[in-house]
Amino acid sequence: MLPTQSSGPGAFARFDLSRVPSPSFVVDEEKIRSNLKILTEIGKLSGAKVLLALKSFSMWSLASLIEEYLDGCCASGLWEARLAREKAFTGIKKQKILSTFCPAFRSTELEEICELSDHLVFNHPKASGVEYAASHQVSLGLRINPEISLGLDPKYDPCSKQSRLGWPISKLSESDLSPFEGLHFHTLCEQNFAPLLQTWKKIENALGSTLKKFSWINLGGGHHCTRSDYDQDGLIELIDEISQKYDCQVYLEPGEAVTLDAGILVGEVIDLMNSNAMHALLDLSATCHAPDVIEAPYRPALLGDIEDGQHPYLLGGASCLTADSFGEYRMNNPLRIGDRVAFLDQAHYTMVKTNTFNGVKLPAIAIWNSQTDNLSMVREFEYEEFVNRLS
Repeated sequence: MLPTQSSGPGAFARFDLSRVPSPSFVVDEEKIRSNLKILTEIGKLSGAKVLLALKSFSMWSLASLIEEYLDGCCASGLWEARLAREKAFTGIKKQKILSTFCPAFRSTELEEICELSDHLVFNHPKASGVEYAASHQVSLGLRINPEISLGLDPKYDPCSKQSRLGWPISKLSESDLSPFEGLHFHTLCEQNFAPLLQTWKKIENALGSTLKKFSWINLGGGHHCTRSDYDQDGLIELIDEISQKYDCQVYLEPGEAVTLDAGILVGEVIDLMNSNAMHALLDLSATCHAPDVIEAPYRPALLGDIEDGQHPYLLGGASCLTADSFGEYRMNNPLRIGDRVAFLDQAHYTMVKTNTFNGVKLPAIAIWNSQTDNLSMVREFEYEEFVNRLS
């Protein structure tokens, strides 16, 4: 089981959970701003351009805040690319970078993707669409697999032997590179600086002076560079070294680093059951609202959870899936029906992955400002969201 990366409740320790409907996501725009300032400083000191990974966080009601600090964003296909341009993640007049990567592009979508994107990254040298895109005004990049596994879980390891993500570096030839101006790799997941350095040394040893061919190099995401224990100085030094040595523009595309500790998922205890264990049944669902809890899996931090608390509960989800559980938590005081709970660090890879399995209601979305205490409800979802997904 992967560890939670939450550093605690932060400002949410003083947030009144009854201020929002249940269930709800609540995002602290000031914590987002704090993370963005760190990323901006890294970019300023290193020369890197920093892009938001929309696959992690696509909350377009905060696009103007993000666009104020970052250099653009990266998309995973046509719909995210459209979202980036239409909702101003990349500036009203396209003055910021949009980089798009997909393991495979549909031929019917490629023309529009080329028009929207500044960088278009292909998964292998002979990928369908490379010749077409080369004739358009978009900078082509190639994703490589550095073939060095440093992740914490095989499910999140793009460098595995049979990975479909990126062209194996051991198979790369000089002729493979002719259409490409950029090099891209994404190998990390919620990690500090050391695995990036190891990965880069492997790439540099394998490619050598060939790296001078590229006008840009994208180091991907997975860098938890807004975490308090991250080696920011090491990252800045490496980026500066790469850009100077190879005369290229370096890009980073973090997702989680933008939103670390910036959101909570609020729910309510709707029933209690004492069988072979004490169950608190919630109107939340790991399956529907935070799928990574099951897919990773990991146990998310909970507001009020005490390691030596006298009252243990299994917090169960609202769907019929047996595995729909957030895990066991211990409280100082017994829970009652109607009590509110809040899982921490739930802004990233939650809203973008929600679903309506079992007809479970989607959480509302709220923006809170932890400095002014201003709260605004951005969106509430009703039955129509469920039925309109079906036919």
